[in-house]
Order: sequence, then structure tokens, then C-alpha cells
Amino acid sequence: QVHLVESGGGLVQPGGSLTLSCAASESIFSINSMGWYRQAPGKERELVARRTTSNSTTYADSVKGRFTISRENAKNTVYLQMNSLKPEDTAVYYCNAYFTGFNYWGQGTQVTVSS
Repeated sequence: QVHLVESGGGLVQPGGSLTLSCAASESIFSINSMGWYRQAPGKERELVARRTTSNSTTYADSVKGRFTISRENAKNTVYLQMNSLKPEDTAVYYCNAYFTGFNYWGQGTQVTVSS
């Protein structure tokens, strides 16, 4: 089982930046895929960005060029650097790990983009 703990959410003005962190209880070197999802009020959870152990990355069209996902294996941590934030980026952001055929989720961290 993998435990994930997110941090770094908060309130930011439009155009601002935030970096989310996800610390895993297992070595992320052995985790097939780690990523970030988000869920806005009244909407379904959606993929934001994902990175595999082979460093293949996937981004939602809405965040391409603004968000960057990275992994730091030595710290068992995955990051999501978010730049040029927009009000529509407001959501609860969840860290995800796909490992041994199962999906694991963190508790979520709120990101609010508002002036």
C-alpha cells in the first residue's frame, strides 16, 4: 500500500504560481506512474499531469505550457509547478500513484485562484 501526502495548496492571484508536493511512503522509483488530478465543485475529477518511471509525461490540454510535473526519486516526492494560474484552475488537487495494479490517492489540497 502507498500513502500519499500532498502539500503546497493555497490562495493565489490570477497569473501567480504555486508548487504542489506529494510525498510517498514507498520508493517512487518502483511506482509505475505518479500524477496529479483535480476536481472542481460540481465537476468530475480530471487528469492534470502524469509522469511514468520512464519519464513519459502527459498533460491536460488546459494546462500545457503552464504546469510542469517532476519527480525527485531520492525524496520519494512528486511536484507540480503551476504557473500563470487562472481562476478556472481552482479545484482540489489530488496526488495519484499507480502501483501493482492499484490506484492510490492522497487526501487532496485546495488551490484557489482569485483576486
